[in-house]
Amino acid sequence: MAALVDDSWEHKAACRGPQATVFFPPPRFERKSEKLKREAKARNICSQCSVIGDCLSYALEIREPHGIWGGKNEAERRQMLLLLEVEAS
Repeated sequence: MAALVDDSWEHKAACRGPQATVFFPPPRFERKSEKLKREAKARNICSQCSVIGDCLSYALEIREPHGIWGGKNEAERRQMLLLLEVEAS
């Protein structure tokens, strides 16, 4: 992985550190209620983040298939990409 520049949006992200685990599903089965609770925690962190827009743009640009990025989960980002594709046609 490439080294991050100190002033990159990634360095400013509120999700850095031990709380980063709530942004991705665990390696074991996760019940829907557990997923919703985990995602709510992640979205709460995102809502206080100064680089939420950069994060979401990055996830959409690379078509990130996993986790919460910019306050959006996988399904929400897929929907956003579909809408962007329709608008571009």
